[in-house]
Amino acid sequence: MADHPYVGMWVTADGYIRHELLPEGRYDEARGRRSSAYRGRYTVTGTHIDYVDDTGFTADGDFIDDVLHHAGMVLRREK
Repeated sequence: MADHPYVGMWVTADGYIRHELLPEGRYDEARGRRSSAYRGRYTVTGTHIDYVDDTGFTADGDFIDDVLHHAGMVLRREK
């Protein structure tokens, strides 16, 4: 996963939601002032991402033109 092109920080336009996709297949999501609000693992197949947080909750999303569409949110790579 370390060389995967989607590894890095993904952020909503207002900066409220921040998904950090880590190279070892884990993610850390911050919400507002709450860092590490959700943590878990992820897998990417093509341009589709599946999340399983540490409590067992699942979610997914798709990368379209280098934009992450996840649970009704749009996240862009942080520069």
